[in-house]
Amino acid sequence: MTDEVPSDAPLLELEIGPVAHGGHCVARHDGRVVFVRHTAPGERVLARLTQAGAEASLWRADAVEILEPSPDRVPSAWPAAGPGGVGGGELAHLALGAQRRWKEFVVAEQLRRLAHDDRAVDVHGLPGEDERGGLRWRTRIDLVVDDDGRAGMRGYRSHRIQALDSMPLAVEAIGDLELFDRRWPVGARIEAIAPVGGDLPVVLVDGVLWDLARHRAATGAQVRTAVHELVPARGQQYRYRVTADGFWQVHRAAPTTLVEAVLDGLEGLDLDGATVVDLYSGAGLFSAPLADAVGPTGQVVAVEGDERAVHDARRNAHLRRNVTLLHGDVSRVLADPDADASLVHADAIVLDPPRTGAGRAIVGQIGALRPDRVVYVACDPAALARDVSYFAEAGYGLTGIRAFDLFPMTHHVECVAVLDRSE
Repeated sequence: MTDEVPSDAPLLELEIGPVAHGGHCVARHDGRVVFVRHTAPGERVLARLTQAGAEASLWRADAVEILEPSPDRVPSAWPAAGPGGVGGGELAHLALGAQRRWKEFVVAEQLRRLAHDDRAVDVHGLPGEDERGGLRWRTRIDLVVDDDGRAGMRGYRSHRIQALDSMPLAVEAIGDLELFDRRWPVGARIEAIAPVGGDLPVVLVDGVLWDLARHRAATGAQVRTAVHELVPARGQQYRYRVTADGFWQVHRAAPTTLVEAVLDGLEGLDLDGATVVDLYSGAGLFSAPLADAVGPTGQVVAVEGDERAVHDARRNAHLRRNVTLLHGDVSRVLADPDADASLVHADAIVLDPPRTGAGRAIVGQIGALRPDRVVYVACDPAALARDVSYFAEAGYGLTGIRAFDLFPMTHHVECVAVLDRSE
């Protein structure tokens, strides 16, 4: 068991070892493993313990002074997310190329360790990312208000709110709102949403639309509102209605990147007239392009458990007669294929599960549908690698994987894996 460590605890001098999944590197002190943030492999640092315990086999620490820096180290792009700061920028001290190499190592290591698949993985930056220096990509941010009415974020692994002066990962449209120059209701949660494609930014305070001009709740506003997102892909413009505080990819270029990656993953299959199942379909990001891919004689069956997302998806697919929307827990829907004839078989399956992944039971249910191919969108490489091993048990081999840096300055990485039936 680990305990919080006083801020004046003695510093440890550590030689930093390899990257580990989760945004830290591994070091050792007197035989004990120490997970160290804000550092890089090969550095020698002074680190302040943040969690430790006499009986604990693993400690946590922040590198607070760099004695021998890595050549990949740069001045932090977001100092407020540095040691002792807020979460959400744990790699801001590394050059963009080094951040991607970090993520490449993690994805490959998880595949090797959990799926027994030894392959190199390239992590690709999104269009415009290098020019922006890995900043100004978030179209959605969440903030909390401290006891002085200032907007900020919580410290890493902490409930303590730290006021901020800026949020450099947010797109310019959010920066222009000057959220950090105002005083807000104490304890409130602020959500700022800047949709791509023309809609003005939206600010919600505790779920209520906020009138920034009058700095108060908008008169007659509903508890929730909606925005419209435009997603260009394969020469078309897809338009989505999305509940403002519902799930949507936060990187400005992520929807286009993922739609095209999913369609690329299905290449080689004869999709004309095919049945494609879209699991964890959300507001229908993939459903509309898939509906075009299968043509008027094909069918897309979209399954989603969140009622608000299904409500959005119905609006987004209302002109597409070849899309069937099923509201329900994915596992329960797949467990009862007789409830809908369209789930007796699938030619292909696309799934974009939550961070925890699909899991053994759902992978087994997918295998029972005997699709020729599965395209798996994953935001956690460990969960993906575990599920790849389950797919192998179900007769599906990993035939391709692409990784995208949808979350610069953080350790998070998005993967699109292609699995083909081998039996």
